[in-house]
Amino acid sequence: MTGMALTELLGATVYDSNGAACGRVREVAIAPQDDLSRVAAVIVKTTSGDRFLPYSSISGFNGGVKASTALADWALLVGGEGMLLLERDLLDQQVIDVHGRKVVRVNDVDLYRDAIGQQPILKISSVDVGARGAVRRLLKGAVPNSALRSLLRRIPQRSIPWQFVDLIESDPARRVKLKISNARLADLHPADIADIVEDLAPDDREAVFETLDHDVAAEALEEIEPKLQKAIVESLDSDRMADIVEEMNPDAAADLLGDLSEEHSEAILQEMAPEGRQEMRDLLEFDEDTAAGRMTTEYLHLEFNATVGQAVALLRTFEGGPAAVSTVFLTDSHGTLVGSVPLANLVLAPASQPLLSLVNEPLVSCQMDTHEVEVAELFDKYNLLMLPVVDEQKMLVGVVTADDVIGFLRSKL
Repeated sequence: MTGMALTELLGATVYDSNGAACGRVREVAIAPQDDLSRVAAVIVKTTSGDRFLPYSSISGFNGGVKASTALADWALLVGGEGMLLLERDLLDQQVIDVHGRKVVRVNDVDLYRDAIGQQPILKISSVDVGARGAVRRLLKGAVPNSALRSLLRRIPQRSIPWQFVDLIESDPARRVKLKISNARLADLHPADIADIVEDLAPDDREAVFETLDHDVAAEALEEIEPKLQKAIVESLDSDRMADIVEEMNPDAAADLLGDLSEEHSEAILQEMAPEGRQEMRDLLEFDEDTAAGRMTTEYLHLEFNATVGQAVALLRTFEGGPAAVSTVFLTDSHGTLVGSVPLANLVLAPASQPLLSLVNEPLVSCQMDTHEVEVAELFDKYNLLMLPVVDEQKMLVGVVTADDVIGFLRSKL
């Protein structure tokens, strides 16, 4: 297996099957619908226009690009919208390094020659994001090749394997044609996705969010700072945003909608399912700096006469976030809060044991209008993971989770 850099290939003389110089390499093309890493063709600039030379018609690279076919067999380039052109679409462009969890700029592309059976192939091995690629491009043609190679050997290589690269494409039509999905980015922790998105230009942020699944986009959006949250939301269509909001924690979704204009917020609400829409409307009525404004309506609760087995069954079907599973709350038949059972207390208890025998004392709760500063003080005083919120009749209406308090405290720093 031998390698070469894209910038070494660009501008190289192309010879036809008779050995005649017919043009120079203008571009290197990938057909993403077939293989996102394998070179499909080189685009040759000739006196009769740009021509498409399939890689299968290339016999060698010594002293230039040697073709096994005649110039007349190379098709004139028409369109090409479905191709990824390496100089145009990668050089000097930002890409996402999903392994390093950051945004980087491409200085060069490393290619390697291999074979599948008897068929030679050329594939992308990595993208160069360091000084070596920049120096190679800067000095190409300005110094002898032998001197340039000697200099490059002294510069540490800084590259990212191609399998750890996600592309950014702001044009929706091209995203579809090039099959750019940002699937590898979606496997990262939402906080890492948020950090990456915050480093992107506005159009690129929108492009990334358009490719993420609703649940991944929702988790990442919750981790982004409020000002950028608002900018991203305003860049997306209302129906797309409604799908994302429905996957967010209700308290975070309400905070987000509350920061938007009434017109924009209402447009998103209208695209939501009726049940979720009403829940959002209810939460939006509360002041943001109160317990009710910070609470989520996704929590575990059972009636006071339930058993450990019923609690375990509830856990298996619960669709809320991980921050809301640390405690099971107990209410009477009227919804009045009567106790709380930490998840840890369920681990060794038999399925038939009543939950009331496992309640945590003392039962700490707060009113809906409790100020967020007092809420934070209760978490600190009692080392809480969750705090139930009750109305004037002591009915359980929601819970504040530890991550809500952390978010509040961070906003004050």
